[in-house]
Amino acid sequence: MARDLSDVRFLTVAEVAEMMRVSNMTVYRLVHSGELPAVRFGRSFRIPESAVVAVIETPISEVG
Repeated sequence: MARDLSDVRFLTVAEVAEMMRVSNMTVYRLVHSGELPAVRFGRSFRIPESAVVAVIETPISEVG
């Protein structure tokens, strides 16, 4: 069964940038390249918190 959307926490680009300690533009680049999944609401993006945690926890040797 699909996970209920009420269980998913979405973050703004600014919140993701703060968590990852990068600029907002870096987060936008990750979203546009497909490395970070996001949902678009109007003119802004929301990123699932679980996706951010997965990217942060990925060892650098596995990237690229």
